[in-house]
Amino acid sequence: MRFLMRVMSFLALVLAVVLATVDALQSVAAAAPVFMPLSEALAGFGNTGLSLVQALERPHPDMAFVDPMLRMALMQPATVIFLGLSLLFWMAGYVRPRPRTSLA
Repeated sequence: MRFLMRVMSFLALVLAVVLATVDALQSVAAAAPVFMPLSEALAGFGNTGLSLVQALERPHPDMAFVDPMLRMALMQPATVIFLGLSLLFWMAGYVRPRPRTSLA
């Protein structure tokens, strides 16, 4: 399980770096800071990503308290979200080093 968490952390970190590079290129081209929201990044994965974004933006009557948090998360920069996910996965897969025993 720890190995899976480490792999997920690595993949989220790679995706965050790619998105940060795209944001940097767009910022240089526009001569102003440009950040891609999470909704646009997810919609860029094709029809499945677009349908996921549309499903998340629809109101959920049984979980009405979650809707404002979902909308706020979809507006945040995708780089920050994936960096946070990478940190959470890394923390879940972290192995504490064993204490060394000295022979002397």
